[in-house]
Amino acid sequence: MPGWMENLRKWIDGDEGLDEQGEPKPRSKWDDFLVSVAREIEGSMQREMFTPPGGPTYVPREYIVFMSTADDGEWQGEKREGLERGLHYVLSERAKELAGDNDFQTRTLTVELRVDPGLESGRFRVQHVWDTEAQKTMVKPRKRAEPAPAEFVTVTEKIEDEATIVRPRKPAEPLVPTFSIQVNRKAAGADTAPADVRPFFKDEITIGRGSRHVDVDLRLAGDLEVSRQHAVLSKQGEEFTITCKGANPITINDDREISAGESAPVKPGDKLTLSTYELMIQT
Repeated sequence: MPGWMENLRKWIDGDEGLDEQGEPKPRSKWDDFLVSVAREIEGSMQREMFTPPGGPTYVPREYIVFMSTADDGEWQGEKREGLERGLHYVLSERAKELAGDNDFQTRTLTVELRVDPGLESGRFRVQHVWDTEAQKTMVKPRKRAEPAPAEFVTVTEKIEDEATIVRPRKPAEPLVPTFSIQVNRKAAGADTAPADVRPFFKDEITIGRGSRHVDVDLRLAGDLEVSRQHAVLSKQGEEFTITCKGANPITINDDREISAGESAPVKPGDKLTLSTYELMIQT
């Protein structure tokens, strides 16, 4: 692995290495793809980095690489792991080189691979992310109130030798969800998993894959085509509105789509499809 990493660094710097005939040593199409992506990430890093007067050097902390559906199918298993490790290695080493003698403020650098169905095979695009914590949502559903015990409680006070009898409190009314969402997931090559109904106690929720830096109310884990914050579902009176925030569209009832920034009215019983997830509002 160290030798391969050294070769990768040389390829990105343009030092191809020559064979006995003085010709550049051949690379596989997989190596060419990795080098092209790494160069694009490095270019994005150089364009975005800055060092304020007297301060440390800053670069974006995350880079998202969008690949075509065909390339995503090719980069699986250990090959995908090698691509991610190679990109992370180059990204980390290059950031240190660019910072030079300055302190390096960005401590954690990550590379994430995603799918863009609109890309052709062999094409890709890189998107940098400065601070995912800016999207953080900290609102959580209220906890259900514990019902009070129904039995009588007798408290004896030392007042003229008489006991004060305290009547039992009425049990607190259980909280009623504002609405619920039925969640189904279709796994490739397997039967649909059992539905999971999740209640919510407020008028607006966020939906997505979430991460360490992005909290969502309804978490749809394990599907990289679902963005960290993919949608916002809000309730006004008896009506609902779904707003798409993700890179991939949301399909409503299998016959219409909304893309990033678009909103649409929905109602209980409508099916909302986010990649392998199907959601249905219940009231």
